Amino acid sequence: MTPEMEAAVQAVQRADQADADQYAPEPLNAARQALAQAQASRDKRLALDLALRAAVDADLARARSQEAVAAAEVQQRREEIADLQRTLGAEGGR
Repeated sequence: MTPEMEAAVQAVQRADQADADQYAPEPLNAARQALAQAQASRDKRLALDLALRAAVDADLARARSQEAVAAAEVQQRREEIADLQRTLGAEGGR
């Protein structure tokens, strides 16, 4: 396996581990498709190009997934802060 192909496989695995199926399915599917085509290609140049594309798409999927998780965590913290503020406001009015 070429270094580029190995990098693409690892990038797809990292995207899988980052729950990209849930948060960024389009670029993850594109990465999987490009990787499968790269692995099946008999043309070395085409396989290299496809492997590079797969790695980029997988990295994009992972980044989008991480962004979505972070945004959800920020929203959760904001809701917790709002709840605390309401609680403090209610206690202050007694």
